[in-house]
Amino acid sequence: MNSTRIVTCFLTKDNKYFILKRSNEVKTMKGLWAGVSGIIEGNEEPLHRAKTEIFEETSIPESKIRLVRVSPQMRVDSPQYTNHEWLVYPFLFVVEDPVIKLNWENSEYRWVGPSEITQYRTVPSLDKVLASLL
Repeated sequence: MNSTRIVTCFLTKDNKYFILKRSNEVKTMKGLWAGVSGIIEGNEEPLHRAKTEIFEETSIPESKIRLVRVSPQMRVDSPQYTNHEWLVYPFLFVVEDPVIKLNWENSEYRWVGPSEITQYRTVPSLDKVLASLL
């Protein structure tokens, strides 16, 4: 089986969690809601990739986020590809008074409660990734 290592980050403030709607310009999971995510490149540390993706996708600098929880890697089946899985590294960061500017990878964002996430069409197992961090 082929696998791809990715980070999935949730930002939290006021007991709400930040999710993004993937744009039609990305390669995979178009139009689905997700956490801040990205592929881990080479031997890169997952935490470094997490902070990089947060800045790239939201314009929130590292100085405005604080890591509060890391969960063990999770295996998630990939419905778009046969014989493929995602190895997800989950992170939770607190952010205060964020000024959010989305890049081309996402078209919308929301702050949602944990129970609300199932009301959105999400990437596979997003609810389980978030639950692992709570």
